[in-house]
Parts: sequence; C-alpha cells; structure tokens
Amino acid sequence: MTAAMYLPEFFLKQKLTLMVNRYEIYALGPDGKPGQLMAFAEQKRMAFKEQVTFYTDASKVRPVFGFKARKVMDLGSGYDIVDEAGQPLGFFRKDFGASMLRSTFHLEGPGYAGSGQERSMTVAILRRFTDISFLPIHFDFTNAEGAPMLSSTRKASIGDRYHVTVPDQRVDFRVAAAVAVALDALMAR
Repeated sequence: MTAAMYLPEFFLKQKLTLMVNRYEIYALGPDGKPGQLMAFAEQKRMAFKEQVTFYTDASKVRPVFGFKARKVMDLGSGYDIVDEAGQPLGFFRKDFGASMLRSTFHLEGPGYAGSGQERSMTVAILRRFTDISFLPIHFDFTNAEGAPMLSSTRKASIGDRYHVTVPDQRVDFRVAAAVAVALDALMAR
C-alpha cells in the first residue's frame, strides 16, 4: 500500500528568528538539489502546548497539515498529525526513558509502526554535554522487522539543513515532514 501523498526524498531548511523557527520543505529537484516548495511551517518558541501548522507557502493562507501535542505537560503523551480537515494521518511520541543517551521516537500510521533514534551514540552524548551546534545528526526509523521507514540527516552547515529519505511507501509525506520538523523543534536546535 502506498500513502496518498508519498514522496521518497525531500529537503528541510530551518531559519531561526527571534520568536519563531521557520521551516521550508522542498521536493528533490532533478539535479538532486532542493526543487519545488512543498510546505512552509513556523514553530513558536516557548509555546505552552506544542502545535505546528504547515502551509502551502510563506503567505500562510492555506493550511495543509500539522501536528499538535495531545496534552499540555505530559511529556510522553505524544503528537497527533492531521490533514487540513483535521483527519488523523499519524502519531509520534518521544520515548523519554530511551532518550537519556540517544533521543528515541516512536511513529505510527495506517498499516505501520516503528521507532527511530540518533544513529551515533558519540554525537548524541556530545550534543548533550557540549554546545557544539554544527554536529551532523542522523535519525533512522525502522519497523518491527528492522526494515527502514524514514531517515533524517542533518548536514553540517550554517543553519539547519536536513535530507530526509522515506523508503517505506506507506509513510505519507505529511507524516514524514511533521516528524522531520519535530526532530529539530522538539530537540531545541
């Protein structure tokens, strides 16, 4: 089964501003570089209840999907991903116990479930105990059988830039994009 909006690869660019984190999501262009803008999102810093809405572009006229925390302060409750009509697309949550050394998330959607964590234990530990902001960060999500579902790779650059691959065709682009933004936003980068 292939998701309604499947995209095997895309790029995520983050821009920090004083009050919000801005995210632009681009499809892979024919030259292997960022091509068509697929979505635009802003995350308010210090929000009481985490919610991120994705729009068609920076004009923020048409919302197309988003994610929202289930509860205000329950750190393990998770986040629902919904389409523009508010219909569920998927769910993810951070596993705080498993995240003590390497950040770990669980992901669910129609017909699939899996977990992902930082690929490198060394980078995960350095990230926790130093203020080095340019470290490349890799997340790999696999299903229960160990098959790859989604990977997010942060490039070592000025400004956060990610290359996201989605080998599991059941994972909707909107779910993959929401998780990719959440990996950045919820880890306070």
